[in-house]
Amino acid sequence: MNQQQNPYASPTDPQHASEQLGDRQRVIPAGQGARFANLIIDYFAQMGVGLVLGIVIVVVGGDEGARFLESTSDILIGLPIALSYYFVCEATTSRTLGKLITGTKVVNKDGGPASIGQIAGRTLCRIIPFEAFSFLGTPTRGWHDSIPGTFVVKSK
Repeated sequence: MNQQQNPYASPTDPQHASEQLGDRQRVIPAGQGARFANLIIDYFAQMGVGLVLGIVIVVVGGDEGARFLESTSDILIGLPIALSYYFVCEATTSRTLGKLITGTKVVNKDGGPASIGQIAGRTLCRIIPFEAFSFLGTPTRGWHDSIPGTFVVKSK
């Protein structure tokens, strides 16, 4: 009889076991309420960053700075702010202000920190048209999570 190893059995090699358990933790997905709260809080945080940036541009640039802001499309200012906000916050702390307040964080499939590539993927996926509607199905996991292979989970 051909015996196959049980893929769910505990490892027998102690070194192998420690490698497997190194960064793993129990992951509990964040609920829809926390995800929605993250969206709202992060939106206001981005507005705050934009306000501070606008003030700096006007103070440093004077009338030219003010004319620049008036003549530049909102999307040309807002999109870089939003993408920078998500990338810098999640790449450095696995959290944004919204995630910090709601007690959630971004992780990889093993429950460890997401890689820089995954964070970049999450950030870029946010500009997919109608991406916000990807949370309406079941399971409630948006494209900016499913495409780069990340999860938003409750943090301890």
